[in-house]
Amino acid sequence: MATKRKIRVCVAGATGWAGSALCKGIVLTEDLELVCGISRSGANRELSDLLDLPDGESIPVFGTIEDSLKVTYDVLVDYTKADAAKHQIMVALKHQVNVVVGTSGLSDQDYQEIETLANQNQQSVLAVGNFAISVVLLNKFAQMAAKYMPQWEIIDYASDQKPDSPSGSALELAYKLSQVGKPVHTIAVEDTKGIKETRGATINGTQVHAVRLPGYVISLEAIFGKTDEKLTIKHEAGSSAAPYVDGALLAIREVGSFKGLKRGLDSIM
Repeated sequence: MATKRKIRVCVAGATGWAGSALCKGIVLTEDLELVCGISRSGANRELSDLLDLPDGESIPVFGTIEDSLKVTYDVLVDYTKADAAKHQIMVALKHQVNVVVGTSGLSDQDYQEIETLANQNQQSVLAVGNFAISVVLLNKFAQMAAKYMPQWEIIDYASDQKPDSPSGSALELAYKLSQVGKPVHTIAVEDTKGIKETRGATINGTQVHAVRLPGYVISLEAIFGKTDEKLTIKHEAGSSAAPYVDGALLAIREVGSFKGLKRGLDSIM
């Protein structure tokens, strides 16, 4: 019986907080192969040296997506920044590479353009705001709650060092809730007396409030209300990237199982 070929992976942002943890996770698998990384700070070096990976075959680090295409790979995992990520995703799709997106900050319009290109090239993109299983469950439970509790808002917590706001996790949750419906507002946001901005940003119909303070890592809260009752569903992350590795490995394995764009890890579970 022929041995099934490993899925070849390139990680963009390979030396970052989440990317480095994922790289270490990939090299421990039997069905995935980390063939290269993208990192401007680590360009022209060996990823094994940068991350202290087990000795083995060469894993080169490139400074750009264009340079990385000197190596053949099946899946690009993007853990960078929104402006760089969109370019890298588009280039990868044009070169027949599937993409897993772990980068925050891409808009619905960005994803519309990405979906169009993915369909044109018969490739697939899986965009995941947060790979933690607890966030997948939060999204599922929140969608269930929205069917029975018509008023809700989202609070997005992160460190004061996080430059993007809201987080990809909050954007994904707002998108998921919009698939159920739009929340009822007893007083419309535009009818707010005083400073309307204190009601947060309206994203896909939901009010989203972003808190950026020292002491927070990543936390996401969906709050639902009805007369004389409320429901809070909350995810809290610790300081390590460990919770995101298993979900990202699953995304890499499943991104080739469809064509076009899917959003959320739950869409392939």
